[in-house]
Amino acid sequence: MEEIREVYLDNSATTKVAKEAVDAMVQAMTLAFGNPSSLHRKGMEAERIVSKSRETLAAFLGAKSREIYFTSGGTESNNLAIKGAAYARKRYGRHLITTAIEHPSVLDVFKSLEEEGFSVTYLGVDDSGHINLEELERALKPDTILVSIMYVNNEVGSIQPIEAAAEIIAKNKNTLFHVDAVQAFGKIPLIPHLKGIHLMSLSAHKIYGPKGVGALYVRDGIKIMPLFNGGGQEEGLRSGTENVPGIAGFSAASELAFKNMAAWQARMRELKERLKDRILEEIPDAVLNGSENGAPHILNISFLGTRAEVLLHALESHGIYVSTGSACSSYKKGKSHVLAAMGKTAEEIDSALRFSFSPFLSLEDIDYTVEILKKEVTELRKFIRR
Repeated sequence: MEEIREVYLDNSATTKVAKEAVDAMVQAMTLAFGNPSSLHRKGMEAERIVSKSRETLAAFLGAKSREIYFTSGGTESNNLAIKGAAYARKRYGRHLITTAIEHPSVLDVFKSLEEEGFSVTYLGVDDSGHINLEELERALKPDTILVSIMYVNNEVGSIQPIEAAAEIIAKNKNTLFHVDAVQAFGKIPLIPHLKGIHLMSLSAHKIYGPKGVGALYVRDGIKIMPLFNGGGQEEGLRSGTENVPGIAGFSAASELAFKNMAAWQARMRELKERLKDRILEEIPDAVLNGSENGAPHILNISFLGTRAEVLLHALESHGIYVSTGSACSSYKKGKSHVLAAMGKTAEEIDSALRFSFSPFLSLEDIDYTVEILKKEVTELRKFIRR
């Protein structure tokens, strides 16, 4: 009987919560369970957790603690940053810039703003998923009030030239720069002190923290409009009782990620290279999507002559978990907008799988995955290529 392992290769969708994060959350739920806005001791205990967590995240970003605002996750952070900036700065103009390969929680916000009368320029990407800085410079206008560019693409792992983009954007004094760093934070080194970045979105559950909590960095002096009103928490920018257990877990996960970043990055790169090299050498008609030098935790490959969704479930039957792209896009019909923007063919898009790594996988997990892939791809091609 075939040995079935559990190999979780969907870490860009979410990660397993680390024990350190769970412990911090349990303490917040069972001991420091007060409302952080309450004036009594239980409230102050909870408030201290929130304040300490804010300081922890700020330290890892090279920011000030007052520049960190807690949210319900990356989607809220992106919405708050983009809509909040657009509404607050529309007196300076109504032109916005983003890229064609952003996460849906960015792209859909820009489409919504277009319906409200804003104009949006969508930057294209090359066949490896990178923007052209000259195109960005040409797109900037005197009435451009916001540019939003993701740090690491969630489907193919391309790392955008954020530092160079920030230097270009800085020439426009009324233009804010927002960066979706959900797939970058804790995985790769960021620009020191976030130079040139005004707004940055983060999420806990991509770095072994809990779901339902994130953060938005807002540079000192930058004013954005809140999306809803209430009790005035988070300096009035994000009303609502703070998710203290989630924030505690986010902080603990961040400490773990930054403490181990160099070692984890090297380990994930090793796993990624092993899987990539073996697939491309041993499985015919496998096509790499994205750059050879992308983020260490994301690998996207098309297996021509297969259907990605069918292959995904075939792998699942052997205990291997992968994805066909963004988990947040799985509820929507249609092809990968990222691969389409990169100029991939319909067959390459239909047969693309995303493998995303954690440092807790073994080389044996990778070799098991390759052997199962070889078997299942061969079988599926017999039916599809008839």
